[in-house]
Amino acid sequence: MQRSLTKAAFCLLTSAFCLAVFEAAPAMAQDAWPARPVRLVVPSSPGGATDTYARLLAQGLGEALKRPFIVDNRPGASGNVGAEIAAKAAPDGYTFLVASHASLVINPSLFKNLPYSAERDLTAVARGVISPIVLTAHPSVPAKSLPALIALGKQEQGKLTYGSAGAGTPSNIAVKMVEDAARVRFTYVPYKGAAQAALGVLRGEIVFMGSDVNTVLPHVQAKKLVPIAASHRIPQLPGTPSFADAGYPQIDAYPAFSVVAPAGTPPAIVQRMSAEIVKLMKTPALREKLDSRVLIPVFDTPDEFAAVLRQERAKYANLIRRYNITAE
Repeated sequence: MQRSLTKAAFCLLTSAFCLAVFEAAPAMAQDAWPARPVRLVVPSSPGGATDTYARLLAQGLGEALKRPFIVDNRPGASGNVGAEIAAKAAPDGYTFLVASHASLVINPSLFKNLPYSAERDLTAVARGVISPIVLTAHPSVPAKSLPALIALGKQEQGKLTYGSAGAGTPSNIAVKMVEDAARVRFTYVPYKGAAQAALGVLRGEIVFMGSDVNTVLPHVQAKKLVPIAASHRIPQLPGTPSFADAGYPQIDAYPAFSVVAPAGTPPAIVQRMSAEIVKLMKTPALREKLDSRVLIPVFDTPDEFAAVLRQERAKYANLIRRYNITAE
């Protein structure tokens, strides 16, 4: 009897020990991470907005976590090359993707037969930052506000020309949202990037454009372009109303630069990475750098960010399908 009790007690203690180890494993993995360099895949070339944000993260996270965070630029196919590399990487917490809305919520509807699924193959980590969109026009254009631009567009239905960073980009879709909300039609003139579209407005080739604020800010400050409205209120453009201020809150397209991980990355590491990014973006030093680049930090949890991604994919899919937008 004593022997039987001893054996039972031993089994009970063993089970309790195994359970404790199992429950402690995520915390142990989180505490140990990172034990070696971490790769941040950026699906665009050095020098762009996504790359700039990734390098700010790499520097700050490296200093905070005492391990190198290495930016790995993998441009190509409108961000699909780098996104595929990250999506198919080992889910061990040592590869993350720092990407724009294009890779995460727009390309899945814009391109057919992608070699990765943004929804299934990538896990939300941190929403990161928003880069506001602004509509700008040449000073000679009589419309100086969004209602005035819409009224002018209705007068010349289909003849008012505009440019953007490219078909299917948030700035392009923002103008589509204006058309949709106001029942007006403009004519899209394709350019190879926002900088080229800005030159098109400056030269009088097109009437107005939608772009990230950083592309046009120097021209606005030099009074060579007039800001019409923006996705968000922008301190550097204090007199420019947001789309909501102008009476169109449903216009909510904008670029965002976010962090995701390969699906299957340990939840403890996802939560730790998210918390470290949020902590970093709240430091005065990084806030100053973000403010100077007109980047608005967002402090979502991974679950909140995952919900945003689902909503954004549905929103962009609907617009891309309705307007038959195709990649250039």
